[in-house]
Amino acid sequence: MRLTNFSDYALRMLMYAASAGDRLITIEEAARVFGVSKTHLNKVANTLTRAGFLKSVRGRSGGLTLGRAPQDICIGDVIRLTEPDFALVECFATGNQCVITQRCKLPRMLNDAMASFHATLDRYTLADIALMPRDFGSRVPPQHLEQAAP
Repeated sequence: MRLTNFSDYALRMLMYAASAGDRLITIEEAARVFGVSKTHLNKVANTLTRAGFLKSVRGRSGGLTLGRAPQDICIGDVIRLTEPDFALVECFATGNQCVITQRCKLPRMLNDAMASFHATLDRYTLADIALMPRDFGSRVPPQHLEQAAP
């Protein structure tokens, strides 16, 4: 199984916002830090904001901050929000044309594996994976390095 870039960027955005503490971050800043497209991060930020994981502050000195405390952001919830589906094989998807679906034992095994995957992610929160600003490397503006992670 592999997560989409969208999920990867969502987790990175949340980790970066957590590292900033009370300081607002911008999409431009995060794009620079991670070396990814501002357009992609804008879509990610919109999704995370609509779900309440991030909070958007408008205006000239606006930006993004966590919408909840890091210990209240479940990694499993973020992944369920950002992944389009968990259809590991054809029989999990609509329009299944597999000729052995009625007798196949693979779906039960894969469903067990997927349940274990989700259960593992549900045991972790953003607080468990939070980093310090310096952990993001030299792309973080120097004035932000003194900030402490929550």
